[in-house]
Amino acid sequence: MISKLAHVDPSAKLGDNVTVHAFAYIDSNVEIGDNCEIMPYASIIRGTRMGRGNKVYQGAIIGADPQDFRWKGEETYCYIGDDNVIREHVIINRGITSEGGTRVGDGCFIMAESHIGHDSHIVGKCVLGNGVTIAGDAVIDEGTILSSNAIVHEKCRIGKFVLVKGGCRIGSNVPPYIIVAHNPATYYGVNAIVMRKHGGFTESEIDDIAKAYRHIYQCSTSVFNALKRIEADIEPSRVREEILGFIRDNNLKIVADRFIDA
Repeated sequence: MISKLAHVDPSAKLGDNVTVHAFAYIDSNVEIGDNCEIMPYASIIRGTRMGRGNKVYQGAIIGADPQDFRWKGEETYCYIGDDNVIREHVIINRGITSEGGTRVGDGCFIMAESHIGHDSHIVGKCVLGNGVTIAGDAVIDEGTILSSNAIVHEKCRIGKFVLVKGGCRIGSNVPPYIIVAHNPATYYGVNAIVMRKHGGFTESEIDDIAKAYRHIYQCSTSVFNALKRIEADIEPSRVREEILGFIRDNNLKIVADRFIDA
């Protein structure tokens, strides 16, 4: 159903069973998949490519112009996957060049007042709490939770199944499977509860993850040496390789280089 009080550009492509409520705005060069719902006063701006089963709440702006001086007005894109919930007044910017673009995967829950900057990638099954701010070119990997008012700085990468506590400012890369808290953001243990409940991780895998991070954060050694210790101490597995690969891919630069007991 498309309300007569909504603005839908004639060039926009809408799938089957799409609901557009009164006073919603659908721009030109927009594609919206089947079974989406666009609530009143939400805006879907040109260059947005939205998948199936998404619900966009009041006042959200999807595909807003990028807030970056490098953008010179060219046609750029914002890609939204399937089955996402995008709550009130969320803003998601497009990319700054025609290649790439801002991407949100499948099954994310993005709470009110959150902001996702240009060219960032939310991989999928992530939760962004109220007021989360993600700057440009950041990557948030699968299963990660950013609690309310967390801030992720430009070009930071956050690994899989990370829990970032409320109000944390993330200024570097966060390796997978951990909790970070406080400011400056600090390692606060393994994200075991979420991993058991939603990730299907075994107790053996969680034990290996905890052992790996003891080497990294609690043994008073360099990250380089900690990785060598992990290779010697822990049998090869998917979780070991995920941790080692993440840290090496990011040139050993990770957040929270010491453990602080609560």
